[in-house]
Amino acid sequence: MTLQLGPVDLAVLFLYFASMIGIGLYVSRRNTGTDQYFLGGRSFSGVVVGISLIGSLISSVTFIAAPADAFKTTWIRFLPNLAFPLVAVIAAVFFIPFFRRGTISSAYGYLRARFGASLSAYAAVLFLFSQLFRISMILYLLSVLVQSILGLDFLVSLLLTGGITAFYTVKGGYAAVVWTDVIQTILLLLGALLCVFVAVGHVPGGFGQVLREGIESHRLSFWDAGPDGTLHPLPEGLSLLHKTVMMLVLVGFVQFLTGMLDQATVQRWVSARSAADARKGVLILGFGCVPIWGTFKLLGTTLFVYFSHHPAPIPTEILAGARKAEQIVPYFIVTHLPRGIAGLVLAGAFASAMSAVSAGINAASMVWVRDLYGTFLAPRRSDKHYVRVGFATSFLISVLMIGGGYLIYLSKAVTLLDLWLEITAFLFAGIPAVFLLGMFTRRAGSGAVWCGLAVSIAFVGWVTAGRLGALPAAWRLPIEVYYTAIVGNALVLAVGLFAAWLRPAAPRPLENLTVWDQTSRPLE
Repeated sequence: MTLQLGPVDLAVLFLYFASMIGIGLYVSRRNTGTDQYFLGGRSFSGVVVGISLIGSLISSVTFIAAPADAFKTTWIRFLPNLAFPLVAVIAAVFFIPFFRRGTISSAYGYLRARFGASLSAYAAVLFLFSQLFRISMILYLLSVLVQSILGLDFLVSLLLTGGITAFYTVKGGYAAVVWTDVIQTILLLLGALLCVFVAVGHVPGGFGQVLREGIESHRLSFWDAGPDGTLHPLPEGLSLLHKTVMMLVLVGFVQFLTGMLDQATVQRWVSARSAADARKGVLILGFGCVPIWGTFKLLGTTLFVYFSHHPAPIPTEILAGARKAEQIVPYFIVTHLPRGIAGLVLAGAFASAMSAVSAGINAASMVWVRDLYGTFLAPRRSDKHYVRVGFATSFLISVLMIGGGYLIYLSKAVTLLDLWLEITAFLFAGIPAVFLLGMFTRRAGSGAVWCGLAVSIAFVGWVTAGRLGALPAAWRLPIEVYYTAIVGNALVLAVGLFAAWLRPAAPRPLENLTVWDQTSRPLE
C-alpha cells in the first residue's frame, strides 16, 4: 500500500516541512532566556493562543484515531467532548485569574505556593508521564501514516517523523510551537474537509445517503458494541457499573478539567499578552474544538458508508477485526484521493501530529526545568543554565517519545481512543480535585489533601488489581474503568474536606491563592 506521489504532492509536502523547519530556525535566535524559550516572551494575542491550543489538543488522535473509531464502532466516544465548552467557560472565569496575577507561570507552581513542594512534585511527575504517553501515541499514529505512504519499515518511519518534529521544537522553543501550531491547525481542518468532500462525492445519493445509512446502521448514534460486536442503545442515566450517556459526559468533564489545569494549557494562558487575550484564547478553544471533533467523527462514518458502496479487502478486514482500525484513513488517502489533493491532506495529517507532539515536548520540558529540576535539584542557577537544561530535556523527551511510540506499535489495543480514555482515567484520578480544594477552600492544607489522595490512590490500585486479575472475583469492584477518574476525584474532595474540617490548616497568607482571597489588582 505504497503511494506514488506526483510532483504537486511532493511540492506541497516539501513546502510544509521546509516552513516548519524554517520557523524553528527563525525564532530560535530569540531564545536567550527561559521566559522566551518556554513562554515566547508572553506576547501572543488571544486568537493566536486559541488556535494554537486547538492545534495542540486536536492531534493525530483526532485526524486518524477519531475517524477510525467512528468507522469501526459509533460516536459513543464523542460524548465526553460535549462537556468541553462548559469546562472552557469555567476556566475563563475562575482559573485564569490564578495564573495572570503575581509571578506564577505553571500549574504546579500554583500547587507549590498553595500546598507546598510535595503535592507540586506529585502532580508534575504525573503530568510528565501523561505527556510522554500522549505524544508517544500521537507519534505512533503519524508513523503509521508515513509507513502507509512510503512503504518504509515502521521503525524507520518512527525515527523520521519523530526526528523532524523534535528538531524544530528543541531548536525553536515555545514560539516555534505556537506559530507552527497555527499553520498546522488550518491544514488539519482543511485536510479533513477535503477527505469528507471526496468521499461524499463518490457515494450514490451524496451527503443525504451518508446520513441515511449512518442512521440505519447506528453508526451515527451513541450506541455501544456488546461482547459479540453487535450494537445496542446506551442507557441515559447515572451508573458506575456500565457506560451511560450522562456518565460519559461526566468523564469528559473530569478529563477536560484536568487538561485545563495541566501545564500544556496553563503555559498558553501565561504566554498571552494580557488576561483578556488568555480568556479569549480559552473560549476559542472550548467552542472551536467540538465542531472540529465532530467533523472527524463524520469522516469515519462517511468512510463506512463509502466502503459499503465500494468494498475493498482492507476496510473489510478492519471491520472484521483482522487489522487495526487506525489504518483506515491512511488507506483512503493512499488509494482514493486524487493526486494534488493527497499532498495537501497528507500535510494536514502530518500537521495534526506535529503540533501536539511539539507542544507536549515543550510543556514537559518546562515542567521538568522549572517545577522539578530548578526547584529540587539545582535551585538558584543562572537563567542561561536553565535554558541549556531545557534544550537537553527536550531532546531526552523526544528520545523517550520515540521509544514509547514503538511500544504502542507492539500493543494489542482495539482502538487507541479506548486505550487513551482508560489511561487518563487512571492517571488523573484526583488531580483536578487537588486544584479545586486549593482554589475554593481556605481550611484545606497539604495534610488534608494527601489524606484524600491516599484514599483515591488506594481505590485506583484496587480497581487496577481487579482489572488485571490479581484479586479474587468476589473482591473486584464492578466499576466501569472509564469512571475511575470521577470516583477518584470525588474521594479526594470528600476525604480532603472531612480531614480539613477535623484539622484545619494553620493560618497563613493566601493572597491570590483562593477565590476568596483575590486582590483588587488588575489582571496582567
